[in-house]
Amino acid sequence: MKHLLKKISAFTEQLERVLIISGIIAMMVNSTANAIGRYAFNKSIFFSEELNQFLIVGVTFIGFAYAVRKGRNIRMTALYDALGYKARKVLTTIIALFTALLLFYLAYLSVFYVAELKSINRLSPALQFPVYYIYAIIPIGFAMAGLQYAMSFAMNLLHPEIYVSLDVTEEEETDSMGAL
Repeated sequence: MKHLLKKISAFTEQLERVLIISGIIAMMVNSTANAIGRYAFNKSIFFSEELNQFLIVGVTFIGFAYAVRKGRNIRMTALYDALGYKARKVLTTIIALFTALLLFYLAYLSVFYVAELKSINRLSPALQFPVYYIYAIIPIGFAMAGLQYAMSFAMNLLHPEIYVSLDVTEEEETDSMGAL
């Protein structure tokens, strides 16, 4: 089971990296070109702000999935840290399950939102581009983050260590946080 999860994780991690890096580079190039155009040629790129908004949506939702993968998502641990190992293991497993279910549900709901945008044929103001293409990243991001939590849930069921994500155990996370 772990081998299959590792293969799925490796593929989705590469996809997430490419999308995040591409999105951030595109924002940088777009913002730089717009600033140069505005100050050097007194002419802005008319769609620059809109394009950056779309890129921010993509980077945010894919970045969320990537943060979950690396175990870098926000965790509230005041009560958790006071618990014993077994209680932390059970709590982590339950949290992973419910978070995965919540994220899959949000992905499900966001599919309807994207479908509604498509049905009303909503276009972006500057580019006149169908916005449902851009917002389709929302259910994908939720589903990818949900998949990460589902894999964490499975790892916590199948192994004695406490898995924060597929590849990160609680001990590894503590060690890496201490190095910062």
